[in-house]
Amino acid sequence: MALRLEQKKAIVAEVSEVAAKAHSAIVAEYRGLTVPEMTELRKKARESQVYLRVVKNTLARRALEGTDYACMNDKLVGPLLYAFSLEEPGSAARVIKEFRKEHEHLQPKLVAVGGKVYGPEELERLASLPTKEQAISMLMGVMKAPVEKLVRTLAEPHAKLVRTLAAVRDQKQAA
Repeated sequence: MALRLEQKKAIVAEVSEVAAKAHSAIVAEYRGLTVPEMTELRKKARESQVYLRVVKNTLARRALEGTDYACMNDKLVGPLLYAFSLEEPGSAARVIKEFRKEHEHLQPKLVAVGGKVYGPEELERLASLPTKEQAISMLMGVMKAPVEKLVRTLAEPHAKLVRTLAAVRDQKQAA
């Protein structure tokens, strides 16, 4: 069933709006996936705040014009699925990576971050980026370490004096 011009304009506007706000984009070929598998993938994407859409490549090229993802336009060939990370840069990559473990028909083709296009081999690196909560906890650990070390350093002379006195006491009691 062919799309009318109004429907095409609506799709282009929707994808363009999402692409303008997205942190990263993953383009994958979905040839061979069944409808229940696609439904499962869409469900996982919704849970992870990932915008997932199958769009004709000509419409996708128009939608990506004027966004950071216009650099992908030359490489859009075949039946493609577009995944945009809305909350965290690595969320779309994590969804695709996890889904791909069970469904080998899903083949990542492009990874785009910050206006640069990378090959599918960069999917693993993007998926391994920490989530916002993980990044905050890592930062807090780094910020807390110098303070902890200072406290241990300041407490060490007193602890050493106590250990020395205990050793002297034990030596006198043994004699």
